[in-house]
Amino acid sequence: MDINSTTGPLAEITADWLIVGHFTVDSSNPLPPPLAELDAALDGTITRLAASGDLTGKLATSHLLADVPGLAANRLLLVGLGHTNELDSRHLEKVLVAATRRASKSASVSATIALPELGSESFGNSEAASLAAMALQVGCVGQALYHTDPSRYAFSAASVHSPADDAVDAVVRGSVLGEAINLTRELVNRGPMDVYPESFADRAAAAAAEFGLDCEVLDENRLQEERMDSLLAVARGSVKPPRVVVLRHNGGPEGAPALAIVGKGVTFDSGGLSLKTSEGMKTMKCDMAGAATMLGAMTAIARLGLPVNVIGLAGLVENMPDADAFKLGDVLTARNGTTIEVLNTDAEGRLVLADVLAYAVDLKAERLIDLATLTGACVVALGEEITGVFSNCPQWSHALEQAAKQAGELAWPMPMHDLFGDLIKSDVADIKNVGPRWGGSVTAAKFLERFVDKTPWVHLDIAGPSFASSNKPHREGGATGCMVRTLVAAAENLA
Repeated sequence: MDINSTTGPLAEITADWLIVGHFTVDSSNPLPPPLAELDAALDGTITRLAASGDLTGKLATSHLLADVPGLAANRLLLVGLGHTNELDSRHLEKVLVAATRRASKSASVSATIALPELGSESFGNSEAASLAAMALQVGCVGQALYHTDPSRYAFSAASVHSPADDAVDAVVRGSVLGEAINLTRELVNRGPMDVYPESFADRAAAAAAEFGLDCEVLDENRLQEERMDSLLAVARGSVKPPRVVVLRHNGGPEGAPALAIVGKGVTFDSGGLSLKTSEGMKTMKCDMAGAATMLGAMTAIARLGLPVNVIGLAGLVENMPDADAFKLGDVLTARNGTTIEVLNTDAEGRLVLADVLAYAVDLKAERLIDLATLTGACVVALGEEITGVFSNCPQWSHALEQAAKQAGELAWPMPMHDLFGDLIKSDVADIKNVGPRWGGSVTAAKFLERFVDKTPWVHLDIAGPSFASSNKPHREGGATGCMVRTLVAAAENLA
C-alpha cells in the first residue's frame, strides 16, 4: 500500500477518515492547532465539545464526528495525545494504531492522519510522521489470514499530514518499516502447513530478489558439509528437510566489518520426544518468529539503503517426534566442536542457533544479534511485553537497549554471571542443553554464548512480546513483529 505525504488546509482533505491527533484541551484557553482550524470549518463544534467536557485530549482518548458537512472528509476522528511532555514514540504508536484499526473494518476506505507540531528535541515531527505511516500500514492488517470474509482491509488510499520539514522521507521510512513488520507478522501467523523450512527459504529468496539482497540457501547436504550436526539433529524427526538462509546487504564499503542478525526458525515445535501438551503446541507455529523478524528487518535495511554491511541468517527446522528423532542422552557435536548432551528435546532452539551462530562467526561478522522465542522462563521474568537482553559485551548490549528505546520498543538487560554457565556443565559432554529450572532464560543464553567466540553478541529473547494472546485496541492478537524496528535502528546507528 502506497502512503503519501500531504499538505494544505485540513478542511480540504478528501478522505473517508480524517484522523487528527491533538494535545489536551482546556476549555478556559484557546483551542490548540490543529483544532482551531477544524473548529472554524465546523462552526464551533469542537469548542462546544471542549466546553462540555466531551473532548479532553487525554492520552489515548478519541471522539468520532461522523457528520462533518464543513469538511471534505466523511468522518473526523479526534485522538488525544495527552500533554506535550508525556508523549513519546511508544505512546504515539499505540494511539495511532488504535485509530487505524478502528478505521479499517470496511473495504475501499481512505484515511489521512494529521499530526500537530511536536517541538520536542528527543521526539520530533519526523519521528511522528514515520510512526503515522507505519500505523497506517500495520493497523489495517490482522491475523485472520484464513477467514473467508476478512475482518480488516488495507486502505484504498492513505496519507500523512505533518509539519515535518522532511515529511516525504519520513513517511517513506515509516511505510517501509510498517511493511517489514507486516511481513514478519504474516509469516508467524501462517500455519505450519504453509510455513516450513523449504517454504520459508523460498519466501526469503523471493524477498531478496525483490529488494536487492544477496541470498544463499544451504540445504541438508550443504549443512552436513558445514558440520551443523546440532541443527541437523533437531531436524531428524521431521519429513521436512532443514534449511539455513543467508542474506547479505552490502551497503557499506567492500570488506568493511559486518553486523550479523541470526534468527531461530523452528517452524513448528512439538517438543520432539519431550512432547509438549496439546495446549502447549497451540501457538508453536510462532517458534520461528526470530527468523521472521530477521527477514523483515533485512528487507527494511535493504529498502532504506543503509550504508552498512549486514548478514541475516535463519536456522530453519521442524521439531517432530519421528522414530528417527534425536533422543535424550544423545551427544551432539556442534560446528565449533563443542559437544552437547541432550537432556530435553524441547530445548531445541538453542541447538539450532548454536550452529548458525558459529557459522556467523566464521563469516567474520564483527557484531552479532540473535533473536529467538527461546524460553518461557523469560516470559515469567519479564512478562509478555518486554524483550530480554543478554550479552557478552556491555557496550554492545547498551547499544541495543538504546536502539530499542529509539524504536519505542521495550527491552531489559538480564544478568550473565559465570555461575549460570556452571549450571549447564555436563558429566559426559562439554555442556548439556538444559540446566535447572531456576534462571532458565539465563542458562539458555549462557549456552548460546559458547558459540559466539569473543565476538560482541546480544541475544534477544522474544518469547513474550513476539506473539500476543489477545486483541487490544492498539494491537492485533497473534504475531506482533516486535524488534523489527529495533534491529533497523541498531543497524542505522552503526552507519
